[in-house]
Amino acid sequence: MVIFYLKLLCLRMPSTHFSNSKLVLLLFFFFLTATIYAQSKIDTDRPDQTESVYTIPRGWVQFEAGFNKQQNDKLSNEYFSPTLLSKYGISSKIEFRLITTIVTNSGHLIPQGTTNYTGLDPIQIGAKVALWEAKKWIPKTSLIFHFGIPKTASKNYDVKKIAPNFRFTMQNELSKNVAIGYNIGAEWDGETNTPTYIYTFAPGMNLGERWYAYIEAFGSLRKNEIAQHSLDGGIAYYVNNDFKLDISSGFEISSTAPDWYFAVGASFRFNTRKSKKSK
Repeated sequence: MVIFYLKLLCLRMPSTHFSNSKLVLLLFFFFLTATIYAQSKIDTDRPDQTESVYTIPRGWVQFEAGFNKQQNDKLSNEYFSPTLLSKYGISSKIEFRLITTIVTNSGHLIPQGTTNYTGLDPIQIGAKVALWEAKKWIPKTSLIFHFGIPKTASKNYDVKKIAPNFRFTMQNELSKNVAIGYNIGAEWDGETNTPTYIYTFAPGMNLGERWYAYIEAFGSLRKNEIAQHSLDGGIAYYVNNDFKLDISSGFEISSTAPDWYFAVGASFRFNTRKSKKSK
């Protein structure tokens, strides 16, 4: 059976980036504790930016949908309505992944006024591969990769060439109640050969049997550009072992990152094999 795990990380950001209210919010989530239940619950990559280290069981199908609003700056907003991650368990160590996203960019251009563009982002096809299990301080590690495919997007969002991305997702279990998850990787935009390096760093815990909460630091760095750093947090509710609802929000730490975002989502799974027993 798929085992539900928690994600937890330390955050290393200069204290000058935080207001008092943001620091209080961070400390509140970080010191939140709860009893962890070993349940066969659905394990998802959303709502945080830190992707799960676990693959879905062989023969299972899983959908993770989200609706996001992001304010990039005072003059522009971005809507994802929805973003959908579809998964299929090929084996106990490999899952197939398909990402489709409807995007709306809304901005105020002077003197043209307000402009809106809605369309499909490049479709991404990829996989998650479990590499090795945790052993002492060595984290359980998986590799996730996707390829954004040209000519699969709307006119305003299409790319000139294949846009790859990858990340190593890692997790250390510290105790029955706490674990550490973190991602590092790189992305290409399909226009240039310059990669954007990414990281995520997220604490999380179960709150009783059905609730889950997390905080997270994440960001990116690209050559000749100022690094972007953000902080977010969220909660999720397990309707049952195969159906999960979530809500999350985040804000900038560095001035170059998007101002803030808000998201809600739902995830569910089902077994396509005759046997209902996960493998």
